[in-house]
Amino acid sequence: MSDTSSTSSNTVELVVGRLGKPHGLRGELTVDLRTDEPERRFAPGATLRVEAPRGSAFAHPRLTVATTRWHQQVLLVRFEELADRTDAETARGCVLHVTVSLDEVPADPDEYYDHQLVGLAVHDVDGTPLGEVTGVVHGAQDLLAVRALDGRDTLVPFVSALVPEVDLDAGRVVVADRPGLVAPLPEG
Repeated sequence: MSDTSSTSSNTVELVVGRLGKPHGLRGELTVDLRTDEPERRFAPGATLRVEAPRGSAFAHPRLTVATTRWHQQVLLVRFEELADRTDAETARGCVLHVTVSLDEVPADPDEYYDHQLVGLAVHDVDGTPLGEVTGVVHGAQDLLAVRALDGRDTLVPFVSALVPEVDLDAGRVVVADRPGLVAPLPEG
């Protein structure tokens, strides 16, 4: 799953990674991935928009992927604009974005972009309305932010045991609700 932000009415911008520490002397950087499709997003020749951290002097608005390779389960990327380790060090902490069409879908049918989930109606397994997806929180575990019918904001771990169905065509997601997860705890 990827972070998203809107860029126009028919495209959306996805966050695909954050640059980490340099690796070696040739300008490679580690990438903290924010995409389930690194081979697609970091293919040689791909151009990514750069969001430099506050206070950074990094001056490249875009970076072009030159090479990628895996090293001990970490993606290493070298960019055409960064000649060596010193250049790479200046890019540390930059967030990388790609713009895609709103109708583009991930290659894996069980993966979703954030913008596909936001706004979906949330129902329990019996079809009872529970609320609406208002966002996706990324971290060690992806969470669906849900506004319950009573106005409370809740977080639901986005795992198949708790979210057994996502039906984009029907505009709904099914949550195997537990007391206190989305529906309030029974009083008493």
